[in-house]
Amino acid sequence: MSDEHTPFGATDVQVLQRTPGYRGFFALDTWQIRHRLYAGGWSGAFTRELFLRDAAAGVLLYDPLRDEVVLVEQFRIGAMVDAQTRGSSPWLLETVAGIIGPGETAEELVVREAIEEAGCPIRELVHIVDYYNSPGGSNEYISLFCGIVDATDAGGIHGVPEENEDICVRVLSSAQAWQALQEGRMNNAMVIIALQWLQMNRETLRAAAMQSGAETP
Repeated sequence: MSDEHTPFGATDVQVLQRTPGYRGFFALDTWQIRHRLYAGGWSGAFTRELFLRDAAAGVLLYDPLRDEVVLVEQFRIGAMVDAQTRGSSPWLLETVAGIIGPGETAEELVVREAIEEAGCPIRELVHIVDYYNSPGGSNEYISLFCGIVDATDAGGIHGVPEENEDICVRVLSSAQAWQALQEGRMNNAMVIIALQWLQMNRETLRAAAMQSGAETP
């Protein structure tokens, strides 16, 4: 049986040259590197373009008492290019998310974004996972959470106008959200991962919320 842990680390890569490229809202650099090989020795030098993005965080807003998820729907240019070919829409259903600012933690970011994008104060945060979004070409690193909320009054149009945000809040039962995922209407990584996690942990979250409610005088 093979070892599940890689024998390599950061010191097993050599950066031969880094060439700054495009600079805008995002950035793109060209790297010439080589790395150690499983069979021993080193690879030859090769070039990769790297799309640079700051770390981000997202949160699936969930009301365990009502068994509802609060999602946001907004236009995404990455889904626009081939939307007609795929017969899909560039308006996607997503979790609340954003880019972590200087001096800000992932937890602080999702609490802030939950208000800005969905108007939902988070009562409790549960960490789900940290992951690279597309490590073959980007350094974007995402922290994902579940945020316990009261979805009673959730809804409406939200977002920060100066950031060109036009966000519609959608409230779905957990069953509706799971069905939408299975039908392919949830087609971005963050919401898929979050809903799969919820499917595995939903009963535990609901039991804890009901127990907490029973203990409240």
